[in-house]
Amino acid sequence: MAQAHWHCYPWLVLLCACAWSYPQAGSLGREDVRNCSSNPPFLPVTAVNTTMRLAALRQQMQAWNLSAYIITDTDAHMSEYIGKHDERRAWISGFSGTAGTAVVTMRKAAVWTDSRYWTQAERQMDCNWELHREGDIPSWVLAEVPAEGRVGFDPFLMSVDFWENFDLELQGSKRYLVSITTNLVDLAWGSERPPLPSQPIYALPEEFTGSTWQEKVSTVRSYMKNHTMAPTALLLSALDETAWLFNLRSSDIPYNPFFYSYTLLTDSSIRLFVNKSRLSLETLQYLNTNCTSSMCVQLEDYSQVRDSVKAYASGDVMILISIEYTNYGLYEVIPKEKVVINMYTPVMGIKAVKNSKEQALLKASHVRDAVVVIQYLVWLEKNVPKGTVDEFSGAEYIDDLRRKENFSSGPSFETISASGLNAALAHYSPTKEVNHKLSSDEMYLVDSGGQYWDGTTDITRTVHWGTPTAFQKEAYTRVLMGNIDLSRIIFPANTPGRILDALARKALWEVGLNYGHGTGHGIGNFLCVHEWPVGFQSNNINMNKGMFTSIEPGYYQDGEFGIRLEDVALVVEAKTKYPGAYLTFEVVSFVPYDRNLIDVSLLSPEHLQYLNRYYQTIREKVGPELQRRQLLEELAWLEEHTKPLSAMAPRTTSLASLWVASTLAILSWSN
Repeated sequence: MAQAHWHCYPWLVLLCACAWSYPQAGSLGREDVRNCSSNPPFLPVTAVNTTMRLAALRQQMQAWNLSAYIITDTDAHMSEYIGKHDERRAWISGFSGTAGTAVVTMRKAAVWTDSRYWTQAERQMDCNWELHREGDIPSWVLAEVPAEGRVGFDPFLMSVDFWENFDLELQGSKRYLVSITTNLVDLAWGSERPPLPSQPIYALPEEFTGSTWQEKVSTVRSYMKNHTMAPTALLLSALDETAWLFNLRSSDIPYNPFFYSYTLLTDSSIRLFVNKSRLSLETLQYLNTNCTSSMCVQLEDYSQVRDSVKAYASGDVMILISIEYTNYGLYEVIPKEKVVINMYTPVMGIKAVKNSKEQALLKASHVRDAVVVIQYLVWLEKNVPKGTVDEFSGAEYIDDLRRKENFSSGPSFETISASGLNAALAHYSPTKEVNHKLSSDEMYLVDSGGQYWDGTTDITRTVHWGTPTAFQKEAYTRVLMGNIDLSRIIFPANTPGRILDALARKALWEVGLNYGHGTGHGIGNFLCVHEWPVGFQSNNINMNKGMFTSIEPGYYQDGEFGIRLEDVALVVEAKTKYPGAYLTFEVVSFVPYDRNLIDVSLLSPEHLQYLNRYYQTIREKVGPELQRRQLLEELAWLEEHTKPLSAMAPRTTSLASLWVASTLAILSWSN
């Protein structure tokens, strides 16, 4: 799934949106969006009345003597997805998009979000709210808050980076950031706020884990011991870190098998901050909670983490934290001389490199997931011409197929099922009320994935059941060429992903096309579908053997169509003529591309050789599974869609290819 990584600097989101250039939905009429300049103001039926909500919040602000209050769109763990009871920005503003920050003063209320969500915000917000498409939040606060004004925020919902940059902008202005650990939106929300999750927290069966939690703890402790700053403790704040470390899972976050928790790990103790009542006797025994040695887990209440970290920090200690995921509420209680700040914790780096068992598990999940996608594509081919499928019913169908699979825990994100012009919106998802009928005359994009006990999946395919235009075929083929160019590259170990990114774009660049999202992201073993820090952006770690990443170039023609071809690939050792530390990608997604959209004349012999070898792999991996299940219609479809493609015209090496090869050569020398 295409992803933009905004959580570190949410007030810059509008500035970033311009550079990313997401297409906009321009087809909505005036009756679908608000018009606050008319008399009286016009509000669509989708707008939420926030008058009473704002009044309740301002009453709390007055009690705390605040001139403004900041409401972010995250939780205390800087999670990409958040639970219902953490949707504070959505509740106070009515705007439910997944990216955005709100600020409320005693007279005004404003939301900042990126261009993907502008239309949605205009549909959902009433006229109490301003929508800011450009500019940054600190500048607005400086203009709206009087001198000596206090700007309140919940420190548990603000990253360290957010606070440091915001505080820097306000320095010398006589406006002051005020950390308030009681969330004022929660007080205004009151009894209507959804409750905290209470589902059991369970241990994964051993056959679905790569290592025991004791082995993982020992590995992390060794890393801490060898760290140049010699930290005495490691604070884990990201939810997937604790879930991975202890091989524990639950369902607190939509599409993510996590539970609210923190971990404080030292060389002699393990403290897990969690709601103890959610752990069964069996899970308590699994964690060795009835002892106090270095391999026994001491349970503490989730709400006590700030006090416990503060108490620990009063000693002769050094605490290692992640600047990406640690909230300011914990950071502010650690004396600055006792904190070691890394971009990511060692757990993130260790987790990113899968061992042989984890690799096998992830591959197995992708074979079963390929069966799901193939079943779906066969179903679409039969039913779309009948006019009986829309974007929403299609999304429901593929989600239901995944839920029926062995070891399934549901989708790994909200399915992007987009037809025609809706596919030009990189993060469009249909609803029961607002969707588009699928047609043989339009391109259709489906970006979906599953959570299985053995792995997380994410795959995108774009298809056309009718007669595509020449431009659609060229754009699709060039996206495919980018996917192949990146998938087959051989590169030195420890290469930054950003160096490889150009390979996915060069076929598009050659004709003046591009896409505005990242080229890929890491993926977990029944963890995050967007598993940082692997990927092709500047803030990702270098590529090394054992990492999994998505490869997902695309192209989006505003108001007409969208294309994305996404596969998951494993970083493996490359077979080279001469010995050396070189790597390449092994694709583990096993669904053929749409032959109807491929212009074979654009493909080089190397592209065709790669594509036909990939199709042979699909037949070998997925064919037996379809045969075993007696899915004979799907098996026949697979055989037809993986027939070898033949060459039609040679292509010369492009300047872009030579440029990337030269860059890699330079990099190998610098390493």
